[in-house]
Amino acid sequence: MRFGPMTRDDLEGVLGVQAACYPPAMQEPAHVVLARLAASPGTVLVARDDAGVCAYLFAYPSRLGKVTPLGGAFAVAAEPDTLYLHDLAVAPRAAGQGVARTLVARLHDDAAVRGLRHAALVSVQDSLAFWESLGYAQAAGDRAALATYPGDAHYMTKRL
Repeated sequence: MRFGPMTRDDLEGVLGVQAACYPPAMQEPAHVVLARLAASPGTVLVARDDAGVCAYLFAYPSRLGKVTPLGGAFAVAAEPDTLYLHDLAVAPRAAGQGVARTLVARLHDDAAVRGLRHAALVSVQDSLAFWESLGYAQAAGDRAALATYPGDAHYMTKRL
């Protein structure tokens, strides 16, 4: 497994992982993915195996309490205190290999070095237990933004 920053050449692979992991209502189009990459290229990572991109993590520097709506633009904060993890997906072929934990740990470490004090995210698709195992806890979040996600969506935070 190889980990590194996403490039525009990874777009097809990222969209393939997204399609394998999310229902159509939660899939974001290519132009949104590319806008996210352009907004914060240093916090968009992919994992690659011999078949290509098998996982990705989109994040950006934000402020504690800010929730990005599904399909919303990344608003990189001028004075960030939080790493906002917007989207983490692992292709079924890479499940159970610690890929998600490795991607998250890499961005947590980088955020802490840059002085960010928190990490935050929206938990979807019954992923609460996974995020809790990484030290995240449910917190109050923007209800209108959370309502843009189908099913149960929970704003979660962690002190870095």
